[in-house]
Amino acid sequence: MVFQVIVIVVLLALAGIGIYLLVQKKKTRTLAARAEAAVPPLGRFLDISTGRLHYIDKGEGQPIVMVHGLGAQMRSLTMALLEPLSKDFRVIAIDRPGMGYSDRPESASARIDDQAGYVEEVIDALGLERPIVLGHSLGGAIAAALALRAPDKVAGLALVAPLLQRSTRSVDSFAPLGVTDPGRRRFIAHTLAVPASARNSEQTLAEVFGPEAVPDGYAVAGGGLMSLRPNAYLNASRDYCAVNEVIRKQSDRYDEITCPIHVLYGTEDRILDYREQGTAIAERYPHIHLETVEGAGHMLPLTRPDRVIELVHGVARAL
Repeated sequence: MVFQVIVIVVLLALAGIGIYLLVQKKKTRTLAARAEAAVPPLGRFLDISTGRLHYIDKGEGQPIVMVHGLGAQMRSLTMALLEPLSKDFRVIAIDRPGMGYSDRPESASARIDDQAGYVEEVIDALGLERPIVLGHSLGGAIAAALALRAPDKVAGLALVAPLLQRSTRSVDSFAPLGVTDPGRRRFIAHTLAVPASARNSEQTLAEVFGPEAVPDGYAVAGGGLMSLRPNAYLNASRDYCAVNEVIRKQSDRYDEITCPIHVLYGTEDRILDYREQGTAIAERYPHIHLETVEGAGHMLPLTRPDRVIELVHGVARAL
């Protein structure tokens, strides 16, 4: 009798878990559909080795390629930077492969150096002649990797709150991304990750933007809602887990970059430590020009766009 009761309890528990997961999967599909309806593609598509890549191309003059950070997409850079920069430059913003509306199969590498290769493919496909590369956060690491990989194709680097060496800072918002098993990662992406992201959005935004406020309209104009899609979690997790495969060796090679490198950091950045990623790197490599914004956080392209625009113009003047 006791055994039968135990079996019934176990079966009921399993049924409850199954129902819970089905509900979460339905929530995921609903949230993802709403996100895509609210935040449609901004630009055009081209084909590279990872599949279709979503990009926007506006303005004339010296080309600038903008590369966004971890878990983001092009709108995190275009919201406040596209219009003012396109008055003086030809601005190309991309959804990095796997993010936003750009494809990346699971068979394609997420390593920083390989992602730099994807950006190089975009430069070649659009026939860009030695663009300035603006990279934010993880996009800064990718931009630096591109300058190491293809120095003849990069005129200069404008790096905003960039990851330039292995980070010793623990970020609560990124902890759920540290899933290395592909099957488990896919399971989480299609069941638990999106509803959890929606529940924890205020905490995440406070960490990513803090101590500064989230700009009005960020959810749509800045693409914030695009994080509520399974592929956003899946590929952000792959990016996050692949960082340390390359970044340590890369950080020992910045003396090989000969183009102008200008770096901008907020002193209250809660994602990356400006002293570790900015001051220490600039002291080690004196050719790297570092500027800081007192009291600013990590999302400078959205909270301090004027300073980012000044940074780009500084690189352009140094060419």
